Amino acid sequence: MDNGIQGFFKNKTVFLTGGTGFLGKVVTEKLLRTTEVNRIYSLIRPKKGVPIQERISIWEKDPVFEVLLRTKPDALQRVCPIAGDCLAPDLGISESDRKILAAEVHVVIHGAATVRFDEALHLAVAINVRATRLMLQLAKQMTQLVSYVHVSTAYSNCVVTDIAERFYPEHLNCSSDKVLALGDLVNNETLDKMTPALLGSFPNTYTYTKALAEDVILREAGNLPLSIFRPAIIMSTYKEPLNGWVDNLYGPLALCFGAARGVMRVTTADPEAKINLVPADYCVNVALACAWKTAEKSVESGKVKRPPIYTLAPSEKNLVTNREFIKLSVVYRDVIPLTKMLWYPFVLCISNPSLFPLAAFFFHTLPGYFFDAILRLSGRKPLLVKLYRKIHKNIAVLGPFSSTTWKFDSSNTMELRQSMSKEDRNLFDFDMARLDWSDYFKSAMYGMRLYIGKEQPTAESIAKGLKLRMRLKILHYALTSSLISAAGFALWSLAKLVV
Repeated sequence: MDNGIQGFFKNKTVFLTGGTGFLGKVVTEKLLRTTEVNRIYSLIRPKKGVPIQERISIWEKDPVFEVLLRTKPDALQRVCPIAGDCLAPDLGISESDRKILAAEVHVVIHGAATVRFDEALHLAVAINVRATRLMLQLAKQMTQLVSYVHVSTAYSNCVVTDIAERFYPEHLNCSSDKVLALGDLVNNETLDKMTPALLGSFPNTYTYTKALAEDVILREAGNLPLSIFRPAIIMSTYKEPLNGWVDNLYGPLALCFGAARGVMRVTTADPEAKINLVPADYCVNVALACAWKTAEKSVESGKVKRPPIYTLAPSEKNLVTNREFIKLSVVYRDVIPLTKMLWYPFVLCISNPSLFPLAAFFFHTLPGYFFDAILRLSGRKPLLVKLYRKIHKNIAVLGPFSSTTWKFDSSNTMELRQSMSKEDRNLFDFDMARLDWSDYFKSAMYGMRLYIGKEQPTAESIAKGLKLRMRLKILHYALTSSLISAAGFALWSLAKLVV
């Protein structure tokens, strides 16, 4: 076997699920740009009226592939779509495609999942758990398979706060095989009604079904050369292939963008709790390193008794609190403000959850009704009250993760990095201990402005944003002063009446 990650992937055929998602696109780009991978079979869910090949073709216009296509214009021709659906029986893969995969695939990276925290249980079980079982069954038919990487989450066992790189089947009320059997026996509505009883201490269906998926692997992986990769909260890329590239508004980034637009002005969190963010490009580098190391170990030791687990989370020596996260996010209003802001960007962090509804009413709901009334009077469709309901739901869903500090053991991941050559450590970097958080947030906020806000970082655009920010700042402090004066006058008048 060739030494090193690049040597390992040379002439290999990879089967990737979740390839059209945020992380999947970065995996595809990195493989094509830095290795001589032979082919990437990408599982893609068919859309009515849209050929699956067309879903690959549109990537030529996606910014994430710009760097790749400048140096390798034909690189995407090595990506071959496989029609399939994690919700369908046998993953919706045709018999002919299954034969191709079974005969040709060397490496599997299973990243497909529903990442919605509040997904209906029957859907989360089907996509995150049953599909994992079906992927294992398919992998056992692959005659050339040397490595299988299952992408989980660092929060798959968040019912405890000190999480080691091991399996935790003891925290499940029912084992994965029983839950899957139950899903086959009852209808979707009945299974969804059983959600509280099945979840137990798990905060949502996402973390619960991710734990179940790991239990499926523990029980059914058998002798597959398999490892589990657990990333923490995945944010935009740091440096590769572009600074701050992102194409979605999940989790903390949605709150960042809401704050930058001046829409979200209050949230609830423990300011001193640690927030576990990781750059998307670091996650991809770990996943590819896991594939290399898993294959290497399977050759050295033969049959795998228990799949190793690799966690990527902030280093204990380089942690970030919620307070620092909010500060680093908001500070860029003074450097690269958006040209489309509703109000002057600021964020009040309410540490007491019971006070949040009151603060949200005055800072979100009340202004929302006011602005919606103006929109109605001008003949436009109201939107803010509905938007604030979504924001408050997002804040509530993230509540358990913004008020708790988890300690993630990453010994296996650190050993993995140490086993890599110096060249590979540079090319596939994921050293969280040396991550410059200030520089990373700068990259993330610039990327958010460009790729989510669709605003080019030109001098003219930034000047326009700064001008709007100053105008809104004056209005903000004028209104604040007026409200404080009015409140003071009311209290003074009340005091006079009492006296």
